[in-house]
Amino acid sequence: MSAFAAALVVATPVSAQQLDNPAEAFGSREAVRSIALSPSGNRVVYLGPGPGEETRAYVADVGASRSQIVTLTDGDPMELDWCRFVSEDRVVCQIYAMVQDPHQIYPVTRLFAVDDDGSDARTLGQRDNMYRNNRQFDGSIIDWLPDEEGVVMMTRVYVPEQYRGATRVVDDDEGLGVVRIDTVDGDFNRIERPIWQNVRFLSDGHGTVRMRATISVRGATGMAGANRNYYYRLPDSNAWRNFGTYNGLENTGFLPVAIDRDLNAVYGFERHNGRDAVFRVTLNETLDRELVYAHPEVDVSRLVRIGRERRVIGVGYSEDENVVEYFDPEYRALHRALVSALPGNPQVTFLDASDDENRLLVRAGAATSPGRYYVFDKTAQSLNEILLARPELENVALAEVLPVRYPATDGTMIPAYLTLPPGSDGRNLPAIVMPHGGPESRTTLGFDWLPQFFAHQGYAVLQPNFRGSYGYGDQWLVENGFRSWETAIGDVNDGARWLISEGIANADQIAGVGWSYGGYAVLQSGVLEPGLLRAIVAVAPVTDLPALRQDAMAFSNGRNVAEYIGSGPHLTAGSPARHADRITAPVLLFHGDQDINVDIGQGRRMHDRLNDAGRVSELIVFEGLDHGLRDSDARTRMLERSDSFLREALGL
Repeated sequence: MSAFAAALVVATPVSAQQLDNPAEAFGSREAVRSIALSPSGNRVVYLGPGPGEETRAYVADVGASRSQIVTLTDGDPMELDWCRFVSEDRVVCQIYAMVQDPHQIYPVTRLFAVDDDGSDARTLGQRDNMYRNNRQFDGSIIDWLPDEEGVVMMTRVYVPEQYRGATRVVDDDEGLGVVRIDTVDGDFNRIERPIWQNVRFLSDGHGTVRMRATISVRGATGMAGANRNYYYRLPDSNAWRNFGTYNGLENTGFLPVAIDRDLNAVYGFERHNGRDAVFRVTLNETLDRELVYAHPEVDVSRLVRIGRERRVIGVGYSEDENVVEYFDPEYRALHRALVSALPGNPQVTFLDASDDENRLLVRAGAATSPGRYYVFDKTAQSLNEILLARPELENVALAEVLPVRYPATDGTMIPAYLTLPPGSDGRNLPAIVMPHGGPESRTTLGFDWLPQFFAHQGYAVLQPNFRGSYGYGDQWLVENGFRSWETAIGDVNDGARWLISEGIANADQIAGVGWSYGGYAVLQSGVLEPGLLRAIVAVAPVTDLPALRQDAMAFSNGRNVAEYIGSGPHLTAGSPARHADRITAPVLLFHGDQDINVDIGQGRRMHDRLNDAGRVSELIVFEGLDHGLRDSDARTRMLERSDSFLREALGL
């Protein structure tokens, strides 16, 4: 064990804190969202919530007790998304908003740089003028250029100018290009000319663009196709060569993610024995490839990268717990030492590093620990706690989360997580089945404020990774949770029956709670087996599949969404709003009116159809909020009303 591990002592609370308002404590937005180290590792920049929808960017010296506000947004409509240092005293931030025109709601993003005292703000996107229509996006940072202080390489979205009258001087650049830009004075050099079909560029982390991708187009419709065609460059060459095609709809081909300059290779994902695996392809004339890591049972879900160079140090996947396999032996040993030094917080993640990688930004947490942030100094062998993810829950007794398996009707064992109230014996409890969103997502073992709130209120919570979930390979995905809804919803319902058969839940006190696809799942559960769930809470739910397909047509990827959902009898059969008369349980719906993931019309349609059928339904609309309902007051209200609704419906 290292010296710091042996010396570190973590305090244990003497007694658990009692909450005056559990809904407010669990519903409050996380105190830290997006955090990064400065090049020296002596400072951090992070986002935290202000009152209402306000989000603030703070800069603080490591070890200092105070933070200073750099900039903020009020959420009406712009909201800070992330910030990162571009030099020791200057940061780059992205803001986003949901903008509504007479026809639709759509997202807008902007990039800007600002000094750490809030001065000298400068936008980084294409300069606006009266002759061009507003662009939707600025672009994205593809290389932080750590050797060039205050300079970044970014993709830039170009929108052509409209007619200027008699002059022929019109800027007709259109599409995605690449620039190297000084964030202080705004001077830039164009690195890659814009082409309207460009959708992505990859740099080697040292200022050289090595790959690009173009999107396929669906004939005369002009809508995006599912294929991305990738091109690459040989070292010291500007000529583009064909690399290959990745199909995002079918998940076929190689998906490039990160380029290693020293190896002259690109890391990425490709299917291997029916699961996502990490491969490395050398960017030479023959594109030599090798399998880097594959798991025999689950998908490899991410590359683990560090620092402003975004160096690859490992891969991550989820079994019952989240696992990282480190390629770098130093990080492998350091991870083991930190886990040992931080008992009760086994999920240790390296978030960022100083440019010399002597100082590391670390997050530690667990299913029963919302998360703590540290800066580790390799030279001093010191570990300095700097921030809490959720200070409102400090010293609060949180619920244990247990990985479980239960049998589906056909005998397939369904993986799930069971959260039991603190101090409970796990018997004869009111219970909630809580399927995840997606559907091609999955629940992982870690802190989750939603089931933790309900467990705190006395409910057992089961979160199934039903068939249609990501992470378990092609066979588990089936067609997907919409096309194969009967399998997915059957697995959800089998989870409810398992809770009853095991004596965990009372048959007349079991409910369904879900968000997005999870909301769809609990509503469709009420259609498939009326009365199994005695109450239903659905947040931003899909309720009508034909309408979902139609809503998607307002966006450039609409045809891809339509193909994903499919066509045929399952559209009507799998739409709970079209079978509202079969749902016997009372229903509580929540929806933000700026939701572009699932249009609020889906929630309103469900509410109206339930009322038409004479069923009990309540719809609460949050004005100005999108799919994530990222507002502490809104989340508090949602939790309070959900708890009182369930208690009344279940007779508690």
